[in-house]
Amino acid sequence: MTNSSTDIPESPPTAPAAWRWAPVWVLLYVALWPAPGYAEGILVLGALVAIVKLLVSRFRGGTRLLSGQAWALTSVLFFAYWLPELVSAFDAVDVPRALKEAAVDLRYLPFLWLAAAAVADTPARRTTFGGLSVIVAVWTLDALVQAITGNSPLFAGIDSIKHAISGRGMCSAEDIAGVDRLSGILGPCNLKLGLVLASLSPFALYTAGRRAGTLGWLVAAGAVGVVVLLAGSRASWLTYGLVLLLSGWRLLGWKKLLGVFAFGAVLLAVLSLTSPQVAQRVERTAHALTGDEVGVDTALSGRARIWGAALCMAREHPVNGVGARGFREAFPACDPDPGELAAWGEGPAYHAHQIVLEVLSETGGFGLLLWLAGAALAWRAWRYAPERDREHARPAMLALAVTVFPLNTHLAFYSTFWGGLTLLLAALYAGSLLARDAGAE
Repeated sequence: MTNSSTDIPESPPTAPAAWRWAPVWVLLYVALWPAPGYAEGILVLGALVAIVKLLVSRFRGGTRLLSGQAWALTSVLFFAYWLPELVSAFDAVDVPRALKEAAVDLRYLPFLWLAAAAVADTPARRTTFGGLSVIVAVWTLDALVQAITGNSPLFAGIDSIKHAISGRGMCSAEDIAGVDRLSGILGPCNLKLGLVLASLSPFALYTAGRRAGTLGWLVAAGAVGVVVLLAGSRASWLTYGLVLLLSGWRLLGWKKLLGVFAFGAVLLAVLSLTSPQVAQRVERTAHALTGDEVGVDTALSGRARIWGAALCMAREHPVNGVGARGFREAFPACDPDPGELAAWGEGPAYHAHQIVLEVLSETGGFGLLLWLAGAALAWRAWRYAPERDREHARPAMLALAVTVFPLNTHLAFYSTFWGGLTLLLAALYAGSLLARDAGAE
């Protein structure tokens, strides 16, 4: 019996010891989102550690960290995001600020390599995806406690620590006044819990379905769904609906999935009767059925005015836009209804609230072409990947897809928080789809 080297499958290269902590960096960054300053510190520190390690090794042994394809796709997705920001800065409304933002955002690239390394083989991927599932579960349970008792235990703990350190809480009285939704661990001055949970929910649903089958998926979907309905904007409702649709049909089949959506509709009706905030959102959405311009604008919470201004900016600056994060400065000159009180109150709109219009207005046609190129390359990588590798990357793919879904409203993708979340999901997608052990059993 012969024993040649070709009879034994080659093992994937082992990551250097210094990079085996990559999952910890990623999970710590996400876990600290309720304290944005500390989360940003972890991102910067992780980026510095990554770039120093790469410089010390002179970028040798790169395939022990990421596959060649993962290096390429992670970097391409970053530049599809960053190059429009840089090019738009040269004739932006506020050139010094725009150039500074573009320079500062270079910190994302080494952190994205670190994030991709956190899912670059099976043990690291299980740690990272499992850890994200735990974070979603803990934040969901905390929000359910808040829904019952009126207080978030986790936010109360963070707030007390902040008081002990600085003598001030996480939120001011002005921030707390008029809060109309569940805030959970992020607190009443950072009302993004619904959107964050909706974007991260694929990790929790995937883990629940893998470990506990259909029942586990249903329990997780129900718990997260209640929180998203109570905490979220209507954009998060749509995002989470897409997650249920795209993850549920593989596990449940179409007939059972229709039952899930029917239960969701009943739950929404019940919450509309018991929660004034949910009832207000449902009523506002119903205004779109009137068919007139005023009704549609009411349903969109005044966003039709913002989108009109965004289209004006795109017409006035068709090549490279008004500059990333320059929307608020350019808004007065493009306001369709100058002098009238806006639905959101005093002051200009801060961003376009829609990904395509944000990219067009702030980075122009050049930016839109690069974003589309990045999306096309991400889709091409998925299309030509083996089914087993697609299965490994499915939670990250779904999380990224629903976050950038164009037929929805969005937070600002060139802001620190939402830009960091989106780029993190892009790196997790690239690293898990094109892992070092891709195709290996």
